[in-house]
Amino acid sequence: MSATYQQWGEDLDAESIAQMERACRLPVSVAGALMPDAHVGYGLPIGGVLATDNAVIPFAVGVDIACRMKMTVLDLPLRQLADPQDRLTKAIEAETRFGVGASFSRRREHEVMDADWSVSPVTKSHRDKAWSQLGTSGSGNHFVEFGVFTVLDAAAGLEPGEYLALLSHSGSRGTGAQVCDHYSKLAVKQHPELPKELSKLAWLSLDTAEGQEYWAAMELMGRYAAANHACIHRHVARHLGAEVLLDLENHHNFAWKERHVIDGQARDVIVHRKGATPAGEGVRGIIPGSMASPGFVVRGKGNAASLNSASHGAGRVMSRSQAMKTFDWKEANRVLEERGVKLLSAGLDEVPMVYKDIHEVMAAQADLVEVLGRFDPKLVKMAPHGERPED
Repeated sequence: MSATYQQWGEDLDAESIAQMERACRLPVSVAGALMPDAHVGYGLPIGGVLATDNAVIPFAVGVDIACRMKMTVLDLPLRQLADPQDRLTKAIEAETRFGVGASFSRRREHEVMDADWSVSPVTKSHRDKAWSQLGTSGSGNHFVEFGVFTVLDAAAGLEPGEYLALLSHSGSRGTGAQVCDHYSKLAVKQHPELPKELSKLAWLSLDTAEGQEYWAAMELMGRYAAANHACIHRHVARHLGAEVLLDLENHHNFAWKERHVIDGQARDVIVHRKGATPAGEGVRGIIPGSMASPGFVVRGKGNAASLNSASHGAGRVMSRSQAMKTFDWKEANRVLEERGVKLLSAGLDEVPMVYKDIHEVMAAQADLVEVLGRFDPKLVKMAPHGERPED
């Protein structure tokens, strides 16, 4: 018997829905939800939320484990966004790195590197690489940008008004991807009974050594991804001589041990949010749009049917390869100019038109979150065109 799930948003692509339905057929699945930004992913769709019984699915966490958001509001005047000396540009370009193999020759310092990296043979063997990549941003849909943060409700953490803010989106870099690769293959080997269309949904029981090992590695990657953002924001603020007024952050590719009422019974489950934002009652989060559309600081409403979740962004309307065939920089630059956005670098497969209308996505999940503030990007940096995506 399949687990049930509820869908938010209309006109979701058929394959995303099919992926969600297949995930709900797993014997370990107990409930699901599909967010309005949903699009096709490996195994579970991006925007898919899946609760399982004592089992973790590496591909339902995602390749980029603990991909996440962080926003820092700085005590700088908004006029800095139009600074002819390009101080903000110089700060971004000096204090993070973009690209698949991006690293720092002079390594960043963070207490996460003092954690126990021997919890998994993968994290143990990749600790040095992880350290060299600490504070970097990677590629794909990862970004660092400055913009105007408009506080609409003091519950956001500041008095209503306009502020200059730094927003970043990235995850656990190469090490996180290696953790996913290793344990997803282990999971597939443990479940030869699964048909081909379910192989990317193979799970690890948390009663096994492999399941416990993956869980420990996933949690370490969560701390490491948070450290990446902490380093970026700390070094950018220091570069600018700015004080921090507010910090907000959240994962959106992760699994959590939570208690939910399912079929009328309270039970402990593993909730996978793959491209979905935690939205428990009162929980603040960040839902970005695109390089030329707003993102939102939100507060969760604790909607039980969504497993306390919301979208993680606008969601793509087409694949990267289709975007490359469809758009050109002349058209993209016109949109950016109209919206007052300066783009330092990005791939053509990340231009604004490849994303859904964020306002429609937010309207579709009004019962999941309430908006506390709006972030409008003005200065955006992503990996240069031609970089292999690792989001």
